[in-house]
Amino acid sequence: MNYYQTEKEIQEVLEGFESCATGKDDFGHRGHLTVAVWYLRDSTSEQAFEKMRCGLFRFLDHHGPGREIYDERLTMSWINLVQSVLKKTDADLPLVEVTNVVLERLGRSRIVFENDSEGCVKELVEEGQTGLAED
Repeated sequence: MNYYQTEKEIQEVLEGFESCATGKDDFGHRGHLTVAVWYLRDSTSEQAFEKMRCGLFRFLDHHGPGREIYDERLTMSWINLVQSVLKKTDADLPLVEVTNVVLERLGRSRIVFENDSEGCVKELVEEGQTGLAED
């Protein structure tokens, strides 16, 4: 399935997230993955994590749900999952194709629980802190 046709569409998701122009109900799982791919494209996983973390804080502060729903373990789990897909994807593919591959493989927000070998994400769910919503 092709979620994006152009790099401009991906850039608009990123810009909407970073500027908080995207509404809180309009930035779902696919948006998070799209931004993660963009950040990982030219950064290490640690740098991408920090960019995502700062962006999520800005987004949460702007839209009002508060930072208490954020958890670094969950964000790092997703960055690691996206990075693992990127490592298995041809590095010469255009950003649009790479992003579509990630969305296809990780499009179900619950997939993070299947890859939670240390039980960190399961713990968050039990505490009711994930804030995960399917697109």
